[in-house]
Amino acid sequence: MDLTGKVAIVTGASRGIGRATVEALLARGAAVAGWGRSAPPGLGHDRFQFFECDVRDEYAVAEAYTNTQRELGAEIHVLVNNAGLGIAGPVAGFSTDDWRRMFDTNVHGTFYCARAVLPQMKRQQLGHIVNIASIAGLTGIENMAGYCATKFAVRGFSQSLFKEVRNDGIKVTCLYPGSTQTNFFDDIPGTTTNDSMMRPEDIASAIIYSLETPANFHIVDVEMRPLQPKK
Repeated sequence: MDLTGKVAIVTGASRGIGRATVEALLARGAAVAGWGRSAPPGLGHDRFQFFECDVRDEYAVAEAYTNTQRELGAEIHVLVNNAGLGIAGPVAGFSTDDWRRMFDTNVHGTFYCARAVLPQMKRQQLGHIVNIASIAGLTGIENMAGYCATKFAVRGFSQSLFKEVRNDGIKVTCLYPGSTQTNFFDDIPGTTTNDSMMRPEDIASAIIYSLETPANFHIVDVEMRPLQPKK
């Protein structure tokens, strides 16, 4: 897809992979709607608009979608489901509220946003949904059972969805990044970001590559890991 003049929605746009993806899309000529609970600081661009949206709330998602179409036009070509969070802890004694918060954001939010854009993408017979999962969606991690469960769910959702919508000209890609220099690790005890990790821009570049594939095929799964992880 040539991204020039296309309209893209990016959730969790305020920082990290979301912000890097917004900037990469703008550089390719797209108009971008950033959805999130807070606006990306210092991001001023005539083709970017921020819409406050908590993806855990299906009504907030519907409102953000309506506002996006009103401001940027009816056609929606790209959705990047990036909003997510991870909370660490052993299953024994894990907070029910934290468990639900992860599922509400990582799984239900991905569903709400995809469901919102699909009718228009089907009318267009053109669209691309990119879901950001994690290496945690491919393998279990000690003390991260809840997070892994959500990302395994995103994986299953993505692989099922692409089979539903491929005949409508809609592509679905799921990314599984390994350790990336984002705020994700702020709330993970014993882990800090370091220079051996991937950069948000690395993930954004993979997203752009997937979006710009020719119309006759699409990339279903992308696993990304640091080349020389810190021991």
